[in-house]
Parts: sequence; structure tokens; C-alpha cells
Amino acid sequence: MECLAGIAPANLLLRPSHFCSYNTRKAFRLNANFNPARPEEEDPLLRFATTRASLRFKETISSEPLFIDTYSACFGPTAELDAEYHSNHYCLATKFIDDKLLAVIKNIDGVKQVVLLTDGMDTRAYRLNWPSSTIIYDISPENVFNRAAQKLKDVGATIPKNCILLHVPVQSFNMEQLCMKGFTGNQPSLWVYQGFPVVNLVHFKEILSLVSSLAMKGCLFLGELPVWLVKTEIGVQWPINQWLDKLFMTYGFRVNIIAYDEVARTYSKHLIPGEHTSILFVAEHLRFSDDQMETWRNVYQRLEEEADEEGFEEL
Repeated sequence: MECLAGIAPANLLLRPSHFCSYNTRKAFRLNANFNPARPEEEDPLLRFATTRASLRFKETISSEPLFIDTYSACFGPTAELDAEYHSNHYCLATKFIDDKLLAVIKNIDGVKQVVLLTDGMDTRAYRLNWPSSTIIYDISPENVFNRAAQKLKDVGATIPKNCILLHVPVQSFNMEQLCMKGFTGNQPSLWVYQGFPVVNLVHFKEILSLVSSLAMKGCLFLGELPVWLVKTEIGVQWPINQWLDKLFMTYGFRVNIIAYDEVARTYSKHLIPGEHTSILFVAEHLRFSDDQMETWRNVYQRLEEEADEEGFEEL
């Protein structure tokens, strides 16, 4: 089966890439919620999200799954699935991101902000054990998210108690829209980038700039970056890691590229050989957010005014 690596620049076409190979000794046909694709589901963004949901479902029903995503079964479509197969890059990255998110967020006091830049069928809001007072912002294509939300509602999916899920359509994603939903740059936040429909390198740089403006100093931005996005940079002669270091540092991030084979060893899994279609990364924000800077300006201004008043009284 083929999986889609990202949204390509030209006409938003999807680039297929072989994510995994399957052991065909044992296969069976699902009777449940995976149904054949309907003609109205020819939207490339919808197909892309559905394919990735299918990979998560295949992982869920494997003999030793990296993670459990039972909700992925409601999205479809697929007919025959292998019960035994080797883990692929996407599933390893998903597990790595899941664990990193939960490990970091449990150490945040008070309100916890998680921003998911997704394909619209990300089920993390439902399947992860979020701490109380977690606010999850899902930024994704509106059409895909609405379809997914309805299917999740139909199967009774709910987010953990005392947590909130808010959606921001990718078409209107900007600082104002996110802040109108309640996001604040004076609170810690975690940002995930996996499956988000980026068009080209300029588009990704705009996202980096936006995250840099909104995220507090010390916040993490992690996820998967499509390899083709990096290769669109004309005349790049540096190694990819070195080029990414410069790109992320331009927007105030110190980035660490995570090797898939190291992730595979961590979870005692076998990595399928072949060309990587994504780059797994974790980036720490080194700058103050716009809200933090505004707070400091207000404090500084107040101190100046108080100093002026004290000086006036002495005179």
C-alpha cells in the first residue's frame, strides 16, 4: 500500500511514497467501519488524511502495536489489511510524538496549550490521556476536520474530562484567529506539525514565523517535515541537517533532527529500509513570544513612570 508524504507545490497534488511493506501470510477483511471510498471523497486532502488514518489502524490491529488508535477505524476506506507487518516511519514518528507530548505536558502547571497542525483526522485529542485543563487547538483543512468530527461523534468519541478541543480552519489560520479562540502567548504551549498541508517552502517559513511569534520561550515545536519541502530550496549545497539548523535558527528555534532508526531501536522495532520521505524533528523556541515582549514593555513602562513620579516628588 502507498502512503502520501505531503502536499506537493504543483496544484496541491499528493506525492506517494512507499512507507511500509507487509507480511501477506495472514490477512483478513474488515466488516466494521472501513468502507469503500465514495465519489465525493476524491478531495486530495481528504484522501491523504484517510490514508494516514488507515496506517494508524493497521498499526492498532498489529500483534504488538506501537500505539492504539481505535478511532481511526471510523474514517475508512480500506478493504484488506495485513495483520502482521513491520513498523513504518509514520507510525514510529506518531509514537515518538505521542510520548514526547505527554512527557512534557505533564510537567506544565496550570492551563496547558497544545497546538496540532494536522491533516484533519488527527485523533490525539481523543486517544491520548491528557492532563486536566488541557486546551487542544486543531489547525487543519475545514472540510476534512468536519467530516472526521462527525464520524467521531457517530462512534461516541469524547475527549478527556476537563479538556477542550477547538478547531481553526487552515484557510484562516493566523495569529488573530488563534488568539480569538483563547490562545495566549503568556502561557506555555506545545506545537505539533504532522500531516499539515504545506504548499511550499515559503509557506513553511510563514508557519515558523507565526509559531515563533506565538510560542513562549522554551516551548517545543516537533513533528515531521516532508523531505520534498527541503529539496525545493534551489542551490542548497549543505547537508540537510546543517541547512535545517540555519532555517530554524532564523526564526529563533534550536532544532534537533531525530533519526528514525534510533526511534525504532527505542521501541524495539524493525525499520523498513528505503528512502525517507519525512524528517522527524524537535525544536526548542529560544525567543520571547510577542505577548511576553508586550508584558515586559508594559512592566518597563510602568517602572519608568513610577521612577519619574518619585523624582518629581523629591523636587
